[in-house]
Amino acid sequence: MRMIERLGPPRGRTLLVLAVLAGLVALAGAPEEAFAHGVAAGDKGYIQEISGVLLVPFAYLGAKHMVTGYDHLLFLLGVIFFLYRLKDIGVYVSLFAIGHSTTLLLGVLTGVSVSAYLIDAIIGLSVVYKALDNLGAFQRWFGFQPNTRVATLVFGLFHGFGLATKIIEYQISPDGLIPNLIAFNVGVEIGQLLALSAILIAMSYWRRTKSFAKHAYTGNVVMMSAGFLLMGYQLAGYFVTRNG
Repeated sequence: MRMIERLGPPRGRTLLVLAVLAGLVALAGAPEEAFAHGVAAGDKGYIQEISGVLLVPFAYLGAKHMVTGYDHLLFLLGVIFFLYRLKDIGVYVSLFAIGHSTTLLLGVLTGVSVSAYLIDAIIGLSVVYKALDNLGAFQRWFGFQPNTRVATLVFGLFHGFGLATKIIEYQISPDGLIPNLIAFNVGVEIGQLLALSAILIAMSYWRRTKSFAKHAYTGNVVMMSAGFLLMGYQLAGYFVTRNG
């Protein structure tokens, strides 16, 4: 995972500084309207109207949430960027899934919620963190390496809380709640496997080309900039809804 330190171009530090500055500009100039990552409006109406144990529909909604969760997929891309062994990939993806599933269930069952905008801003931060980790920035700047497994679990916990908040807002029926939530989680994992498989296939082809060694550094810088942009969108949404 420290491979990026040998891949960085001579002007890598300049590029990294420019990306950080661009990210800060994105945070300052993000649009006034932003939407927290959650369940689509059409699905919201469906969730509010149904009751009873409906395993297949909730599994579908969970899979759909994962496949369309661009912030989640960006983080997973960063996690597996330099992972070549399926065993290592399985460990990190499992940690994220455990965190996501735990806080989703606990959040809905206990009614504990946090602003979805703030949670999703943290998810954007997780993308920034992982890109910086891949770039070896923590070692260079601060002389230490964060525990990537712990960080993956922690960010998974935050992501689950964000979705739990949205589900609580939709006032899901208590009839069949636990089975439906479990089915939703199963769907999330199915969607995660599908999305991750597509990412791994694309990455495996890219890694076989000479352009991977040439552009891996730039790819992580772009990913970091996207993380900053996501943070800006979510923070803008938080302040707009709070002051609206």
